[in-house]
Parts: sequence; C-alpha cells; structure tokens
Amino acid sequence: MLNYPSFFGVKAGQAVCYSGYRRGQRPGEAIPSRAEVLEDLVLVAQHFDYIRLYSIDDHTEMVLDILSENQIDLKVMIGAYLEAEVNNPHCGWDSGVYSEEVLLANRDKNQDQVQALIRVAEQYSDLIFALAVGNEACVSWTDHLVPVEQIINYLTQVKNHCHQPVTVCDNYVPWLGPMEPLVACVDFIAIHSYPAWEYTDLDQALSLTQSDLEKVTAKYPNKPVVITEAGWPTRANGKGIPVNFAHPMAQKTYFQAISRWAKKQEVLVFWFEAFDEPWKGSEDPDEPEKHWGLYTVDRMPKRALTKGGYKP
Repeated sequence: MLNYPSFFGVKAGQAVCYSGYRRGQRPGEAIPSRAEVLEDLVLVAQHFDYIRLYSIDDHTEMVLDILSENQIDLKVMIGAYLEAEVNNPHCGWDSGVYSEEVLLANRDKNQDQVQALIRVAEQYSDLIFALAVGNEACVSWTDHLVPVEQIINYLTQVKNHCHQPVTVCDNYVPWLGPMEPLVACVDFIAIHSYPAWEYTDLDQALSLTQSDLEKVTAKYPNKPVVITEAGWPTRANGKGIPVNFAHPMAQKTYFQAISRWAKKQEVLVFWFEAFDEPWKGSEDPDEPEKHWGLYTVDRMPKRALTKGGYKP
C-alpha cells in the first residue's frame, strides 16, 4: 500500500466527516449559524486533523471561511455532490426513479457543482488537500445514480483546473466492478465500509473493514486507497441494522479499534461522522441514519469521546 502522508503531502492523522445541521436545519433550507459552525469546528479540532465535506453550498463555504478566519488547524477534503442523472429502479431507498425533466435539471446542477468545486478548491487551496466528485453515485442501491462515463467527464474538468488529488467516493463493492474505468482517472480510490449495514457482529467489524480495503488494494496495487467513510450507529430501529448492534459502547469499541489500526498501518480513515443528524431518514426517532455521530445533535460527546474513551 502506498503511504498516504507522502502522497497527500500531509502528516498522518485522524479524520472525520462533518455536517453541521442541527434540529430544524437541513440542506437546502435553514443552515447553521456562523457561531454554531465555529463551535463545531473547535470541538472537532480537539480530536481530529482532517474533515470531509460533501457538497459545495453555503454551509461548506461558511466552514471554509471560518477555518481560514480563525486559523483552526483542520485540513479539508471537499466534494461536488452529484444528483441522479439516470433512473435506478433497483434503488434500495424510497425512490430512484425521476421524470426526464428532473434528470435534465440534475445534470445542470451537477455541472454547477463541479464548477463550484473548481472555484472553491482554488480559493481555499491552503486548506483543501483533496477533492471528490460524487458520493455513492455508482453503487447499486443509490437513489442518485450517475453513469460512469459522465463522472469521467466531471473528473476531467476538475483535474484540468485543480492541483489537489481527486477521487470519487463510494462503497467498496462497485470499485471492484462497474467503477473500474474510473481508476485511471482518479489520483486515489475512496471506499466506504460499514460492518453494521452488512450484519457483521462487533467482534468481526474491524476484520470486515480490513477485508474491504484489502480487496480493493489487491485489485489496484499501484493506486492509493483511502477509507472516506467507516462508522457505527448508536441507535437503530431494526430496519437494515439489528437493534442490538447499535449502542454507544459498540461505537466506542469499533472507533478505538479502527483508529488504532489506521494509525499503525498509516491508512487514512474518515470516521462517519462527527455529529448526529436528525434531519436524515424517516420520521422514526430510532432511524439509524440519524445516529452515527460521535457527538449527539446537542453537541454532547458519546462514549467514544468521553474521558478514557478516546485512545487512537
């Protein structure tokens, strides 16, 4: 495996996915205030060196501005979020089928995202160390499917204008098949690994994530691989993740295990995620999509970050 600190030109460190939406806030509607984002970033910087942001929007640009203004010691991976450009009737979520009018509008939105990514990557080049074009837009169950050939087009635009390494973030499975044409176009491969979603017991969770990484590195031995999402929920309703899997102590165990392994093996792993996000998923308060944070939505640390709980 290639050594990621030398590849990125950054020191080895801890990484986390960040979204700052609180109660009553969500993308495209109400966003956090500057004071709320500053509070978040100060908390995150106590434990982490790198954060990942998912789209170019007002929230992301606020985060970058606050980091720059306050000289908070966090480096950033940013992404252009891609909406569905083709239908996916096999989507595992509520809907993967849209009207042609919506799909055409999404293509325009995606082009705007790519251009915004290029602009922001240049504007905050001192903060941003890596770029992503799309998030889980190729995996079989996605509700925002984008053809591989179109992602190649977007990647080419970004690589023609930006100096930062560029990737596509997705589940590890499609990298072993339909995403193979993207490998020649990216500077590194970005995979997601979620043992709980694969009904893997806690005692086998780290082994599964290691196996996911090994499968991809074995297929592409000359390409750096980063884990841009790995996490464990603290609550679940039994739909997709067994209720008994989801617990703060289970999260703590997996978080400690993957953090120690990543440090020892010099693998860059972005933990998913910093804060719980109540806007996600269904109205069920036990919906697991809402409960992956190391902090609650009220910014209280869970067991993984409490005294004696954080030992990378």
